[in-house]
Amino acid sequence: MNNFKTVRIVDNFYQTSSFFPMPTTLVSTLSENGLTNLGAYSLCFPYYIAGKDRYAMLLICRNSSNTAQNILRSKKCALNFIPDDKKFFKEAVRLGFPGETTDEKMKDCIFSLEESSIGNDRPKIVSESFQVFECTWNDALENAFEDRAGCLDGYAPPYRNFNGVTSQFGAHFILTIDKILMKEKHYDGIINGIKTRSFPNMPVDYGYRDSTNFWCSRFKKPFAEKIQVKEGDVSSVIYAAKRIDPDVTFTDGACAKLTKIPRIFLKAALSQMVKIAKEEGISVIDERALELINDKRRVEKKQK
Repeated sequence: MNNFKTVRIVDNFYQTSSFFPMPTTLVSTLSENGLTNLGAYSLCFPYYIAGKDRYAMLLICRNSSNTAQNILRSKKCALNFIPDDKKFFKEAVRLGFPGETTDEKMKDCIFSLEESSIGNDRPKIVSESFQVFECTWNDALENAFEDRAGCLDGYAPPYRNFNGVTSQFGAHFILTIDKILMKEKHYDGIINGIKTRSFPNMPVDYGYRDSTNFWCSRFKKPFAEKIQVKEGDVSSVIYAAKRIDPDVTFTDGACAKLTKIPRIFLKAALSQMVKIAKEEGISVIDERALELINDKRRVEKKQK
């Protein structure tokens, strides 16, 4: 351990005591007068990713910020992911400076705003974004609906553990994702096959800041590294397939084509295939039926 030094862990450790890569987002919310407010945030991460009937992000911010107060009041927000552009990052730093009202900070904002894709009661979204998550705060968790907007000098205890006002000056918001919007170029890459040019010019906030500067890294083209697929033997696929549903069976030939599915995802994949087979009136999944089912799975993926 002689080549490591211990860094003291202090408040805002992700900025002051470490280097931590994060996204650069603009969170749009509605102010009391109905004007869209933009706040710059990097502490915004996936939260619910599978296994529930919804998907969610986690946003961490000061509870006195315009963003937090607006979420406490209206529950609605949009996470706007902006591309790598020095003038955009400079503007994001300006929008992240505390203390200004929505009218003051948005007066000379360089970003273009357009209407929400969901409804007029939602904040506008940033047109320059390469993707946008339109979200609703899940205030039912931990009874966070009891937290109210209006305390700008700090909140008194008791505090929530993970959702709502979590400390005197802090807040955590679990945001259910209502819709993901994406520019066509990047959408085509996800749906029709990723290529290097499919990736957006995505900046990375370095996390570390000092008393003078925020730091951001420029986008570089990603490179690919092949996944080392470890094929399971066909007998393990056959074993799993026989236990999915008594009314739908898989032939050995079909099972042989499924050996590249990682074991941890096999049951879920087989269950989805059986569901589609029942919808199509298929009771025996052979190689031909498997092709039809996989075609439908691809169509469903495009529609989501």
